Amino acid sequence: MLFGQEHVKRYQETDGEVGHVWENGTTTLILTTTGRKSGEQRSTPLIYRTHGDDLLVVASHGGADVSPLWYRNIEADPEVHVQVKGDRFTARARTATPQEKPEMWRKMAEVWPAYDEYQTKTDREIPVVVLERV
Repeated sequence: MLFGQEHVKRYQETDGEVGHVWENGTTTLILTTTGRKSGEQRSTPLIYRTHGDDLLVVASHGGADVSPLWYRNIEADPEVHVQVKGDRFTARARTATPQEKPEMWRKMAEVWPAYDEYQTKTDREIPVVVLERV
């Protein structure tokens, strides 16, 4: 099973032929953010679902009490780069509103039920992030 930067490398090299379908048949994309301190590009493989024309990802960090670095990066700079298989594009990342989140959360938990468990591990409200193609 691919993980971390090896997942990113193989996904990018193969246009997602390796790495798009991941554990238990979930699908992943590569999200590239700009480091809020370093200014460097940081790429992360994330489970995703489509939602109309947008893509959804979850900033779970496995239920940790702090948000993942990629989420902190998009709070500082919401312009991101996304790769889904061979499709690479710029997107604007935003946190789902309280009105949007319940439906989006259910959709994400359908493909990765552990998200519900992660939420029980932390008092932090785990965000659903909407990626809107620019």
